[in-house]
Amino acid sequence: MESANRWENVVKYSHSNFLINKDTYGAMPHTPKIAVVAMQGDYAKHIEMLRSLDADATTARLPHEIEEADAIVIPGGESTTIGKMLVRYGMDDAIKKASEAGKPIYGTCAGLILLSQRIAAGTGESGGQPTLGLLDVTVTRNGFGRQTDSFETTVNAPEVSDTPLHALFIRAPYISEAGDGVVALAKYEGKTVFVQQGNILATAFHPELVGDARVHRYFLSMIGQGSTR
Repeated sequence: MESANRWENVVKYSHSNFLINKDTYGAMPHTPKIAVVAMQGDYAKHIEMLRSLDADATTARLPHEIEEADAIVIPGGESTTIGKMLVRYGMDDAIKKASEAGKPIYGTCAGLILLSQRIAAGTGESGGQPTLGLLDVTVTRNGFGRQTDSFETTVNAPEVSDTPLHALFIRAPYISEAGDGVVALAKYEGKTVFVQQGNILATAFHPELVGDARVHRYFLSMIGQGSTR
């Protein structure tokens, strides 16, 4: 019979098949191939971070590079620009198919905006904001101010780490509303800034720019955990 202590650090998500043990999620059965969307933004830092964790991380600008990957990262940058380029090159459909197949997808900052289903009224771009609609949340763009209001801090995410995560907020959004299937993993000043919905992971902040690998390590642990569909 399993000891109760063995499972006290296991996080269960009732809306999916995912079962992540934060004490053992560093182990992977094979070298995962990660497609980092490289239309614009800080994709190079994500690649550097993932490679430091022994993942095979490469740039992705075409649909077949998404199809061949085990997981996908959508970096920060200009969400409107990235969104339009995803549509232009057919990357949006490829990412949606990857999500349907249960492949983990992680979005930071602009990536969170692009994954969301809804943009809060009055915060979207003039002419509309293209999104993938994979994450059942409403996002408030520039929720912590403009570029000059950027800041570095720490956030508590006990399901991911026993100690606070380092977080850099740059023109960061926050999640103002979330569906029942969305788990809030961290908040800052009462605002949700880190969520998971099955195979979708998203942060309003940039761990890759402050050298904190724990979110990326947690993301890699999601590979092979099962489809949410």
